[in-house]
Amino acid sequence: MPAGAAGRRRRGCRRKGRLPGGGAGRLAMAGSCFPPSAGGPGVEAGKRAPARWERSSAPPDPVVRQQPAVTQRDALPGSPPLRTRRGCGEERAPGLYKAVPSARHRAHRAESCASHRPALQPWLAGSRRLPPAAAHLILGRAARVNCSGGMGGFSVWDYVVFAAMLLVSAVIGIYYAFAGGGQKTSKDFLMGGRSMTAVPVALSLTASFMSAVTVLGTPAEIYRYGAIFCIFAITYALVVLCSAEIFLPVFYRLGITSTYEYLELRFNKYLRLCGTFLFIIQTTLYTGIVIYAPALALNQVTGFDLWGAVVATGVVCTFYCTLGGLKAVVWTDVFQVGIMVAGFSSVIIRAVVVQEGIGRIVNDSYYGGRLNFWDFNPNPLQRHTFWTIIIGGTFTWTGIYGVNQSQVQRYIACKTRFHAKMSLYINLVGLWAILVCATLCGLSLYSIYKDCDPWTAKQVSALDQLMPYLVLDILSDFPGVPGLFVASAYSGTLSTVSSSINALAAVTVEDLVRPYFRSLSEKKLSWISMGMSLFYGGVCIAMAALASLLGALLQAALSIFGMVGGPLLGLFALGILCSFANGIGAFVGLITGFVISLWVGIGSQIYPPLPERTMPLPLSTAGCNISIASNLTTPTENPLTTIFSTQAAERPVLADHWYSLSYLYFSTLGTLTTIAVGMIISLLTGGLKQNTDRKFLLTKEDFLSNFSWSKSETAEKVVVLNWKSSTMLAEGTDNPAFSHIEMDEASDKNKANGLHI
Repeated sequence: MPAGAAGRRRRGCRRKGRLPGGGAGRLAMAGSCFPPSAGGPGVEAGKRAPARWERSSAPPDPVVRQQPAVTQRDALPGSPPLRTRRGCGEERAPGLYKAVPSARHRAHRAESCASHRPALQPWLAGSRRLPPAAAHLILGRAARVNCSGGMGGFSVWDYVVFAAMLLVSAVIGIYYAFAGGGQKTSKDFLMGGRSMTAVPVALSLTASFMSAVTVLGTPAEIYRYGAIFCIFAITYALVVLCSAEIFLPVFYRLGITSTYEYLELRFNKYLRLCGTFLFIIQTTLYTGIVIYAPALALNQVTGFDLWGAVVATGVVCTFYCTLGGLKAVVWTDVFQVGIMVAGFSSVIIRAVVVQEGIGRIVNDSYYGGRLNFWDFNPNPLQRHTFWTIIIGGTFTWTGIYGVNQSQVQRYIACKTRFHAKMSLYINLVGLWAILVCATLCGLSLYSIYKDCDPWTAKQVSALDQLMPYLVLDILSDFPGVPGLFVASAYSGTLSTVSSSINALAAVTVEDLVRPYFRSLSEKKLSWISMGMSLFYGGVCIAMAALASLLGALLQAALSIFGMVGGPLLGLFALGILCSFANGIGAFVGLITGFVISLWVGIGSQIYPPLPERTMPLPLSTAGCNISIASNLTTPTENPLTTIFSTQAAERPVLADHWYSLSYLYFSTLGTLTTIAVGMIISLLTGGLKQNTDRKFLLTKEDFLSNFSWSKSETAEKVVVLNWKSSTMLAEGTDNPAFSHIEMDEASDKNKANGLHI
């Protein structure tokens, strides 16, 4: 190498150097970026370079074109052609980052370990001016990073962080088991005494939405299909608006605990039982999957103990749900949403540091086609477009926020309707924050692995393992931080499962126990509610164990039962919006909606949509040093298949049209079918002749009250109190309490627990 070039190279290294192995700190060494005995260019073999280490914060040399040409000799074996020289002469190949031990690094470590570490020892021994700490850091990283063939495991600190999260959650449950005199009545246990305020309920709603499936799955979704998922930000706004202005006023005015109680008040008890049993089956399946699936993904990548984590989360969740009731669920959710945001933030901050700024992440995502925000294709068969997300997503998520017991139970537990509405609108801000965090994590995933996809390279077996893989890749040098991410994922599991357990206990007590055992006192119902929480906690752990044996079957069953959300949303909308709808029309509409939803849903399970409908974006392994049999740059089929997937040689005509409908339209189809058929049948069976009580319908006063909330709250409470005291015998509605005074007045009447059957 010419003397001038060597001098320029030394000056570049002095400006911005890094320890061999990607060590921390800006330590600059004059002479070469690598030890000469390790093959570093610019120093004659066998001679020690005049090593001089110093602190430096000067920027890299901007005159890149004056530096000597890069040769393929300097790159890792099997690497693609190198890009322009950067900084201190570091060559940056696609997929190779200075601070990230990527798949290429790990493939190369096994070959280079034996030679690099022995070569470093004599070189460091002769470097008299090298600080002892720097020498220790170099050898330590050479042993721990460069010489490890695979991903590192979890440290003791990671388990400490995880255990601390579980301990704090359990302590919150113990506190609310005894605070305020404990859980004296079933209303205290299931509804928090209807004394909750907006902010904790809003954070609880956000935490329940953000399950471990969201923490692990949404970034992988954006990595695979692009940032068009961000259009859900508009969908969430529409969902919250519909839930707060259509369903909440009616539910809150009636003072119900179980949303399915409304179906009996409006139609008949058979529809109520139908909704209750469907909710119990669907939620039980969901909790089993939501406990086991993330635990399996984290275990396969990080080595985090699978069944220890599953049992610990299940037991702790059951513990604080049983002792503290709804208040414990809400306040543990507040704590857990903080843990989840901290876990997301740690990944985002570290990824930005690794990629040397958010600009590179955005730039890589743009040229990789991941910033595909706007796709106005009206084709309903395409998986994600602007219209499928806005229309289909609104119907899908309104079925959860508007009528699902797990969500409704918390915001109708607020002390006033104003607080209930505010909890939904504040929750919207939380949903947006989660979406931004998940999007940034997904784009960071792509920016770091754009040239060496771990999934295609068989480093992970499923897309939901990408986030744990990234965490160990970039955060393994920070003890406890990988544990923080795992704690954030399991916090999502805890918040979702605890809400499900509390909701399951509520619908069981209110829909299956109280109507048939009217003589039970409130104290006994409180104990029964605790027993139901304990029972469903055990069921959830058992379902997680069953998921380990029949994972594909349970996933398919959950997908099928998840399709009932659309028809149930249509049933509630029919009762609230159509005054002439009757029980016959509602029942026929519900059955028709079920049939249509299950037809298209099961068909899509048997004949999954083709890639041209799902439109996965290309992934590349061009920067990997790994031999792969498949084409490296073409889209890869999703490995997550169900038991119903078949490899049929010929697909029927319906498979590429009707069965290829976007999954977001399944709920829309069921909702609209239920409403349309229900209205027609109701008109044909004398629906116009019936006289429906206005308290079961949405009225214009519900909208006008938004502009004078301070007055409407007082008027509303007076109306509710008068209605219940004067019509308790005739209507027999459950849950008379909006305040302790009202509960005392209602308890004086022997018919307080009566039901209109």
